[in-house]
Amino acid sequence: MDIYLYDAVRTPRGKAKDTGALASHTPHALVGKLIDALGARNGRDEVARAASLVLGSVGQVGAQGGHLALVSRLHAGLPARMRALTINNFCVSGLTAIRIAADEARGASDDRLRLAGGVEMMSRVPFMGDKAFYYSDPETARALRYVPVALSADLMATREGYEKADLDTVTARSHQRAAAAFERGRLEEIVPVASDGGVLDHDEPVRPGTTVETLSRMEPAFTGLGATGFDALMLENLPDVSEIRHVHSAANCPPPCDGAALALLGSKAAGEAAGLKPKARILAISEATGDPVLQLTSGFDALDAVIKQARLSLSDFDRIEFMEAFAAPPLKFERDYAPDMDRVNPEGGHLAMGHPMGASGAILAATALSGLARQDGALGLVVTHGGSGVGAAMAIERL
Repeated sequence: MDIYLYDAVRTPRGKAKDTGALASHTPHALVGKLIDALGARNGRDEVARAASLVLGSVGQVGAQGGHLALVSRLHAGLPARMRALTINNFCVSGLTAIRIAADEARGASDDRLRLAGGVEMMSRVPFMGDKAFYYSDPETARALRYVPVALSADLMATREGYEKADLDTVTARSHQRAAAAFERGRLEEIVPVASDGGVLDHDEPVRPGTTVETLSRMEPAFTGLGATGFDALMLENLPDVSEIRHVHSAANCPPPCDGAALALLGSKAAGEAAGLKPKARILAISEATGDPVLQLTSGFDALDAVIKQARLSLSDFDRIEFMEAFAAPPLKFERDYAPDMDRVNPEGGHLAMGHPMGASGAILAATALSGLARQDGALGLVVTHGGSGVGAAMAIERL
């Protein structure tokens, strides 16, 4: 059974700090604003009739604890019959949520739509804010081969022979494309959010003046972290590598952010029951897991699987939203796969616009859906990566 995307929206991304434009909001309130927006665009009754709400969120403590999907459903005043599920698949959580909802819709006998996406308020729950035991206990980290994901970006750069100047080129391009996109006009998938300083209708971290020259002045950021024992762990697991070259600066990392995204999806019968026309058909969704030390390679495995499932080649896609999980992965994609770079993140990516972890996959799905309409394209591809070796990808066809 085919599953369709009927709509997808997202908030702007706010800087993850006390003075960030979205910091005064709660995560469930951000989700509520997206539910309201989907209701305004597609009918409140049709959204309220959805069978389930699946939300990805990585830091499920504090403001994001207590079963966030259920809390969001209660906040939005949605019916108690709507099932709620909160999931954590690290930085691919938002796309995993869409995959779970699509699988549920495919196997269901009802004619109801599904809501799926993700949210992360990193100003309230910072990176590693759940304080998992294996993050900080050296013996457990060694046994489980846990390595902070930023160091795996340096590992990828080391193995591929990337220099800092190469990473700076990728980073500058992301900022320049994002700045140009917002200069052209508000993106249709973005739902503006009121903030203490007015209304935020763009991604706050974008720095229009970013150039390779300004980035070249920034020093590598993770030498000290590697020296605490993680470099040794990586070298122990990868005997073909003799040393770790630390080349990523803070600017070559996606900024931590606040943000949320939500998709409305379901079968053809569900859309007909709601009186809605689909915007796109999901051609394939794939998830992959891999080596926890290499980590950032699983998105490529998911990409390869999706292309194979969809029986397409990379050149068939009019638009590719490739998660810029540090600067090394998009550079590897560019050099190893040789895509048409005008079709890859044409309006900027995570290095400029930021990374609200649990929301990122759904954000890219919303961007791909609306971006295809902006450029009158037919086929879109989303590729995501996450820590400890998780990845996910999705191919869609605009209708």
